Amino acid sequence: MQSGQFTPAPSSDGTAAHDFDVIVAGCGPTGAVLAAELRLHGVRVLVLERETEPASYVRIVALHMRSIELMAMRGLLDRLLQHGRRRPIGGLFAAIPAPAPANPDSEYAFLLGIPQPVVVRLLEEHAVALGARVRHGGAVAGLEQDDKGVTVELAGGERLRSRYLVGCDGARSTVRKLLGVGFPGEPSRNETLMGEMEVGLPPKEVAARVARVSETRHRFWLRPFGPEIYSVVVPGAGVGDRTAAPTLEDFKERLRAVAGTDFGVHSPRWLSRFGDATRLAEHYRVGRVLLAGDAAHIHPPTGGQGLNLGVQDAFNLGWKLAARIRGWAPDTLLDTYQAERRPVAEDVLENTRAQMELHSTEPGPQAVRRLLTELMGFDEVNRRLTEKITATGIRYDFGEGPDLLGRRIEDVEVEQGRLYGLLHRGRGLLLDRTGHLTAGPWSDRVDHLADPGAALDVPCVLVRPDGHVAWTGDDQRDLDGHLARWFGEPTG
Repeated sequence: MQSGQFTPAPSSDGTAAHDFDVIVAGCGPTGAVLAAELRLHGVRVLVLERETEPASYVRIVALHMRSIELMAMRGLLDRLLQHGRRRPIGGLFAAIPAPAPANPDSEYAFLLGIPQPVVVRLLEEHAVALGARVRHGGAVAGLEQDDKGVTVELAGGERLRSRYLVGCDGARSTVRKLLGVGFPGEPSRNETLMGEMEVGLPPKEVAARVARVSETRHRFWLRPFGPEIYSVVVPGAGVGDRTAAPTLEDFKERLRAVAGTDFGVHSPRWLSRFGDATRLAEHYRVGRVLLAGDAAHIHPPTGGQGLNLGVQDAFNLGWKLAARIRGWAPDTLLDTYQAERRPVAEDVLENTRAQMELHSTEPGPQAVRRLLTELMGFDEVNRRLTEKITATGIRYDFGEGPDLLGRRIEDVEVEQGRLYGLLHRGRGLLLDRTGHLTAGPWSDRVDHLADPGAALDVPCVLVRPDGHVAWTGDDQRDLDGHLARWFGEPTG
């Protein structure tokens, strides 16, 4: 199946004709978001998805605050909210009971639980509506690159030419393997079974037994999800073939071992297993080929950060790669993708390792868990750990400056409503409270809003397309230098 139309973008560097500007391998959330971000800037995009049909199971995933903010920036949030359930942001770190931090600095201080197939469908539809072309049943089998582009060979022998290739093709990424990029880390030590199924016991009895077991077993739950359907998670040590999907009998065996009953589980909707391997690609870019999402990093799912980390990779990369293709990117701009995002992935790997240790039933980890539970009674500690999970505490290193520099901009009130409504087009934004500054010759890629009443603590901010603050101040000459740093040479 193919979808999407586009108008060819002119080459800005004199290269030979290409079938596409960018080929994206993988149409999961990361690949779909990347395709949409590129299309906002007129980049010709083909997305190759190995699978011919959407997943038949309905797995619930969580969008955290930072991802929700990014969806709001592109006008996508209302569509997602129609299909999801809001949940509090308390108790996210290692499932340690804790309230949401006081006075969260976001208009979107909630977790959105939503079926993964719905997220994938909505994001793909968004990309196609913007003009991306999506081909299902298209698997990358080979690649060759030179100084002008990348030749991609498909499993059926077809060869396509693009200026760049981005591997968003998951933990077993073909693109990463073809590149020969190392994927060092730690193999899985703990197996966990996860699925959705019906339960034979009365809800009150299920809840009471789960509460007792959960006092010491933190990698275990049965949570109601819809009429008669429960989400089930249970340690999977020693059950079945690790390379194969688990069976309902595997779940029953482990539930009896952990909880003393199999809860009468039956009629599964889907069953899976996951491990706690942690791996990080040595490089996010080799020449004209880049990696994003699970192709670049894997980690335990505790805290529900995986999908969010990949989507945020895509928002960081999209405008930079588009700028390179459109011809105005500074030479160093594309290098900032790895420089900014790889440390974020390292931190996620670290915090998920820590959370997995806190799920252990051994006396040492349990003692640490009790201590951390006590410390999370302090709002500052609770806030810090919540920011790690929700990615709202990220500060990219843009050099010396006020604390706001390098951080995300909040959805503050402006005269036209709220700030995120001004970022739907994926352009930079100069928000000017002085009324004396201008984007001038960068106005073809940076919007300007003069608003003395904007809810900011600084005179002016320059906001990148991914919502991070690239500059604060009130001096035009200083601003011009930062406009050139992030948005290239001026036009005209």
